[in-house]
Amino acid sequence: MRTKICPTCGCSLVRLGITDQQSEQLTFQDVQYFFCCQGCKDNFLKDPEPFVKEVADMHVCPVCLAEKLKSYTVFLDHEGQQIHFCRCTFCTETFKKDPDYYLARLAGKTDFKELFDGHECCH
Repeated sequence: MRTKICPTCGCSLVRLGITDQQSEQLTFQDVQYFFCCQGCKDNFLKDPEPFVKEVADMHVCPVCLAEKLKSYTVFLDHEGQQIHFCRCTFCTETFKKDPDYYLARLAGKTDFKELFDGHECCH
């Protein structure tokens, strides 16, 4: 399960409460990228390759929405799919109680607005 991560700042768009429609978007090397703001998109365009490499192996914990490199995650198999989590036992146990909600939130299919009320990244 992959969620949209701004390739420039590394923030999950779900955690920031940014929908696909609100995001800045760009196709680079046949891959659609989603950005949290125009500034991140502009920085990406200056030299995209380092940003693409940095986020290629990132995952977002479906419970706390922490962005982590795969090497800093644990995973559960859920219905034939590997779901990556931060290493916190709370997150894996919480996910097991309502996996459909957390997967829908991670995919941006809920009315979740953002993890921290009033928090803004670089937008």
